Amino acid sequence: MFNEASVVADVVTGLLPHLPHVVCVDDGSSDGSPEVARQAGAVVVQHPINLGQGASLQTGIDYALQDPELDCIITFDADGQHRVADALAMRDRVLADEADIVLGSRFLDGRTRLAPMKRLVLKTAALQSRLSTGMDLTDAHNGLRAFNPYVARSIRLTQNRMAHASELINQLAELKPRWVEHPVEIIYTDYSKAKGQSLLNAVNILAELFLR
Repeated sequence: MFNEASVVADVVTGLLPHLPHVVCVDDGSSDGSPEVARQAGAVVVQHPINLGQGASLQTGIDYALQDPELDCIITFDADGQHRVADALAMRDRVLADEADIVLGSRFLDGRTRLAPMKRLVLKTAALQSRLSTGMDLTDAHNGLRAFNPYVARSIRLTQNRMAHASELINQLAELKPRWVEHPVEIIYTDYSKAKGQSLLNAVNILAELFLR
């Protein structure tokens, strides 16, 4: 989370009845987000400065791997755009040993409302990912994922910013775990768009993909 004080409590309290171990990685917030998340019931791990989404994801994975009873990690955005029901269904597929990693896709059903240009950008990003990795993904930049400790121990992200999503897929292509995609709904709000889910951000992701 980065400056999510106005929404993170609702995200945490929505998760806790179903997932008792909620960890928020605070990426140098200045708005009191850590205190809000703790009061809501989450464990908070803090970066002293803002490092980026990729660095936060790696910190969360490293923290979770300290638990010897770990059976599944779910990555879940702090801005309220993910649905708890989708996360639980993905967790169940991991725990049933159907796959080592379950990747969310907003393109497997019709729930997610996308502007035509954003849809085109994300579809193009998925195509580029398929061409570069051989993984037949429909959605290469979805932050909702569930995976087992085998995958978690193998992830080592070095791209701190948005390029981490492509780096993760590249690492999975080399690791070759059992993977599936799962239909999820992304809930776009004015708040989440302002926090980085705008069309401009999607274009930046696409440019970063091809430049790399």
